[in-house]
Amino acid sequence: MRDWLSRFLPKKWRKTSPVIPVIRMTGPIGLGGSPLKSGLSLATIAGPLEKAFSHKQAPAVAISINSPGGSPVQSRLIFERIRQLAEEKEKDVFVFVEDVAASGGYMIALAGDEIIADPSSVVGSIGVVSAGFGFVDAIAKLGVERRVYTSGTRKAVLDPFRPENEGDIEHLKALQSEVHEIFIEMVKLRRGEVLADDEDLFSGLFWSGKSGLQLGLVDRLGDMRSVLKEKFGKDVKLKLVEASKPFFARRLVGQMTGLPNSDTMARDLVAVAEERALWQRYGF
Repeated sequence: MRDWLSRFLPKKWRKTSPVIPVIRMTGPIGLGGSPLKSGLSLATIAGPLEKAFSHKQAPAVAISINSPGGSPVQSRLIFERIRQLAEEKEKDVFVFVEDVAASGGYMIALAGDEIIADPSSVVGSIGVVSAGFGFVDAIAKLGVERRVYTSGTRKAVLDPFRPENEGDIEHLKALQSEVHEIFIEMVKLRRGEVLADDEDLFSGLFWSGKSGLQLGLVDRLGDMRSVLKEKFGKDVKLKLVEASKPFFARRLVGQMTGLPNSDTMARDLVAVAEERALWQRYGF
């Protein structure tokens, strides 16, 4: 009866439960298998972020992360946008780690004023990796001749169909070192006061949420609902904020029939292989 009557009272007299907008960030960062399946990037998450932080009555925003990493550029762009909105809208940010927040996924997690993980979550992997394949012997056995024409002497660096060049490798490692230093600076800036003094912290290793707590990579162990109830009361409500799919995309997906063409299948297979390789690094 009281709930029914409260609808007729002025807003300032009503007893309202706090609402916390929730954003889910799932999957590899910056990798897209097809035009209708984009990876996690600033472009795909900007809309939900704006909606979540624009909720005037919300005291905070909760972000759920489950990502093995990916593009360092997109990871940093998402991190920066979260912090910009948090300061502009004066809201706290709580980041909750699901299975994995590693590499670029952990870079995004740094945007949280508090990082909460499950004891079995995987966190860390503060490093930079580049991987590929060499097909020099394979094309030689097949009798294939590689022809590459460039207007710059170093334009075809790291060509997988040519023998490795020491100069190219040194250049790549120098680039990786620069990106790694940026990552380390971000971690120290956001977590410096609580980080453990451990020589492996920035080695690229990763740990469970339980060990991550001891190392200072996370602030506490727990789950979203329990933690937010503890902070904002048992009546707190969680509101999932999702990106809206354009109408033409929904129609196109609904109308697609038959088998995809060979080009689409090839791109999808490559994307699946890349995504699978990222997850497998962390045992998933």
